[in-house]
Amino acid sequence: MKLPSKRLAAAALGLALLSGPALAGDTPRPDNAQLYIIWPKDGRAIPGGKLWLRLGLKNFGVAPAGIERANTGHHHVIINAPLPAFDEEIPNDRNHLHFGGGQTEARIQLPPGRHTLQLLMGDHNHVPHDPPLFSERITVIVPPLVSQSKN
Repeated sequence: MKLPSKRLAAAALGLALLSGPALAGDTPRPDNAQLYIIWPKDGRAIPGGKLWLRLGLKNFGVAPAGIERANTGHHHVIINAPLPAFDEEIPNDRNHLHFGGGQTEARIQLPPGRHTLQLLMGDHNHVPHDPPLFSERITVIVPPLVSQSKN
């Protein structure tokens, strides 16, 4: 059996490293970038719980997940949860919504109660930038549904 040459083995290792996920938190971003929630405002009551979440960004760009471009990323909305680890891929579940298509607004539905919302930018691999770019956490209130009884 013939063993592969050192050159071929090195090339294969290089390709494997390039095709794998980027090291967590290694995508830089400008220090003057800002991420914020345009709407709703902090403390806002949201009757019925349906809202158009509008996302703001300054000195930074938006690119879909999978597209590696300097000074860009895509939004993740953190609902009722702390920010995730900055050196790992951002989870994708009911508390961590991914907007990998490059969306800057989204229709979301929240149940009655008090909710926190926070934004976190992710790079092309859904990993926070270095340093991480996140918004202030806001609170919104969805009032309980009032049933109307018929007499």
